[in-house]
Amino acid sequence: MFRSLKIRNYRMFAAGGTVSNVGTWLQRTAQDWLVLDLTNGSAAALGIATALQFLPMLLFGMFGGVLADRYPKRPILIGAQLLMAALALTIGVLTMTGSAQVWHVYVMAFLLGMISCVEVPTRQAFVVEMVGRRDLPNAIALNSSIFNLARVVGPALAGVLIYLFGDTGPLFLINALTFGGVISSLVFMRKAELNPSRPVPRAKGQLREGLRYVIRHEELLMPVLLIGFVSMFSQSFSMSIALMAREVFKAGASSFGLASSMFAVGALGGALLAARRARLSRKVLFAGALGFGVFQIITGLAPFYPVYLLLLVPTGIALITINTAANASVQLATSPDMRGRVMGIYMLVFTGGAPLGAPLVGWLSELGGPRAGVILSGVLVLAGTGLAVLLTRLITRRVGGRPALAVA
Repeated sequence: MFRSLKIRNYRMFAAGGTVSNVGTWLQRTAQDWLVLDLTNGSAAALGIATALQFLPMLLFGMFGGVLADRYPKRPILIGAQLLMAALALTIGVLTMTGSAQVWHVYVMAFLLGMISCVEVPTRQAFVVEMVGRRDLPNAIALNSSIFNLARVVGPALAGVLIYLFGDTGPLFLINALTFGGVISSLVFMRKAELNPSRPVPRAKGQLREGLRYVIRHEELLMPVLLIGFVSMFSQSFSMSIALMAREVFKAGASSFGLASSMFAVGALGGALLAARRARLSRKVLFAGALGFGVFQIITGLAPFYPVYLLLLVPTGIALITINTAANASVQLATSPDMRGRVMGIYMLVFTGGAPLGAPLVGWLSELGGPRAGVILSGVLVLAGTGLAVLLTRLITRRVGGRPALAVA
């Protein structure tokens, strides 16, 4: 389950990432709570903030993948972490001085999204340079475990800190400090033990080449389309948790943090189960997608808060199952010189659906209440899964699919 941790560079990266991810979840929880405080509980405003954070990936995500193929990945990651730390520090100071307004949060969310356009596909493609192809599925699953361990600790800790401080400002400042962990791990890695892919020379049409590569290979197109439909609503699920906790069950900040942590407990369990698997099959991919849609519907019908909390655990397991299976299958089916661009496309559909899904969920929640928003999201996830299968068959028949790693 933990075999990738035997590799020193990955072990350092994982340790630094654990610290940084806890800080990230502190900030995500604080950001949601700050928007709700500044707008008197507006679901639409919360949806806008979530959408703005993911909108840049929708617009520019593929360009970030091109940069990941052209330039060494480690320096890009260090620069991106420094910029994100500066943003956290800025919004923290504004909040603590009482100067924060909702448009400040919107701007910060958009700028974070711009940085993520480059940082996320670069980080995804960097994993194989640390661990190699053999341990890549395990490392991806462990990354998900680390992310969701932080998701367990972060929101719960955020709820306690908001209660103790009576303000969200200190949480942004703490997050700024936690970036030091991952930056240190990147700086002190042993370069000789990395297996960097050869940078791709600058040329015209590289973005189109990446798109054609995905479209022509069915084993890439299927998970990319599937994760695109699912992520429209999975990326905004933390927003749904906030709305259900605050508006339906009338929970305070600490109880809201508990709900996010219960969802993350399920996600952590799902990631560890994936780490035990030597291979993540297509059956696992579809089981995760269908399970997430079904459990969303069931959580929307939960009659009491304790029941809602328990149902968040299998929902988290289902979501992380599809995320891990899709990520691993895409990276393993991609040649090294195309990995940055393919991961740019993958992360575009993974995070780029939120600007569509988050406002839709917010609007549905405004009209019919948070329960209606969650239930309809689950129905749309199930419909999207079927649509992904249909589109993949139609496209591959038209263009003639073939194995992406035929040479290997």
